[in-house]
Amino acid sequence: MNIMDFNVKKLAADAGTFLSRAVQFTEEKLGQAEKTELDAHLENLLSKAECTKIWTEKIMKQTEVLLQPNPNARIEEFVYEKLDRKAPSRINNPELLGQYMIDAGTEFGPGTAYGNALIKCGETQKRIGTADRELIQTSALNFLTPLRNFIEGDYKTIAKERKLLQNKRLDLDAAKTRLKKAKAAETRASQLNSARLEGDNNMVNFSYMLNFLHVKWLKSEQELRITQSEFDRQAEITRLLLEGISSTHAHHLRCLNDFVEAQMTYYAQCYQYMLDLQKQLGSFPSSYCNNNQTSVAPVPSASSNVIGSSALSSTSGLVIASPTNLIDLKECSGSRKARVLYDYDAANSSELSLLADEVITVFSVIGMDSDWLMGERGNQKGRVPITYLELLN
Repeated sequence: MNIMDFNVKKLAADAGTFLSRAVQFTEEKLGQAEKTELDAHLENLLSKAECTKIWTEKIMKQTEVLLQPNPNARIEEFVYEKLDRKAPSRINNPELLGQYMIDAGTEFGPGTAYGNALIKCGETQKRIGTADRELIQTSALNFLTPLRNFIEGDYKTIAKERKLLQNKRLDLDAAKTRLKKAKAAETRASQLNSARLEGDNNMVNFSYMLNFLHVKWLKSEQELRITQSEFDRQAEITRLLLEGISSTHAHHLRCLNDFVEAQMTYYAQCYQYMLDLQKQLGSFPSSYCNNNQTSVAPVPSASSNVIGSSALSSTSGLVIASPTNLIDLKECSGSRKARVLYDYDAANSSELSLLADEVITVFSVIGMDSDWLMGERGNQKGRVPITYLELLN
């Protein structure tokens, strides 16, 4: 029974406090009550915290979109995260494209130029997919997680203390209003007492009322001192939490540096992968002169030079050799000397690396692609692209 009485009293007290705050808040909005303003420093800290929260949320959400453009995949990852379970591994777009290219190249035939090129491209795309997966994992760990921890941890604590500060301010202003009304009532009663009303009974009753108002005024003063103390203490707690925003900015700056470094590593890997792929593709003929097409050779570094007496026309960075020059080189009997026009790095062990201006021995092999000859330099031998050579008489 005592516990029940206590709970009822506590419930009644909480309801009274809530009603008092609601009345004070409504009167402030209507301009019928005064409002205690926070000091400028605290207001600036609150504004800084709110600004940090808003932009952190925007940056975090857009980073998630950048790393995972598929909204369904993001929702799935969010659900697994809330269930505290690991999301299943999913093939990403570059890996899927790479697998399609490898499958197509295998079906077309790895021995054909196009099939071999597709396989090379597919392998590169899969490596890019792996790098993309590493970027997502690194960015999530070093950048997104700290931002999310701030939103779901530190800022929630700040918001809780800020709401408590707001309630303490409403209690303080409500106490000020009650004290103001008590003082006004006592002042009015004192003025009426000085008028010396006639009749003993009236004087006794009025004196009793005056004493009651004085006690109420003293109680209001005590309540004001308590609410002021609680408000000041809560303001100090909130201020200390808000001053930690500067440390949060410093921490997020370090996380941003980690994110930039992860991106730099990713793009450097992709660039190197594509550079290697470009060199490999440069060793494949993309078309054949025999099939009413033009033979396309690897892109030399100085496309303005000419090969032999035949000029090369440049289209979108591709150097195209004339059919006459190809026929002269392919149909020559025996071995011939040729001068190397540009440096060339061998893409694999079947090719021969070249240095500009060196002279090598070249000869044709039956069944070899139309854009290639066999080159020989001392004991070294390997395939060399025709468009890098000038046939010597």
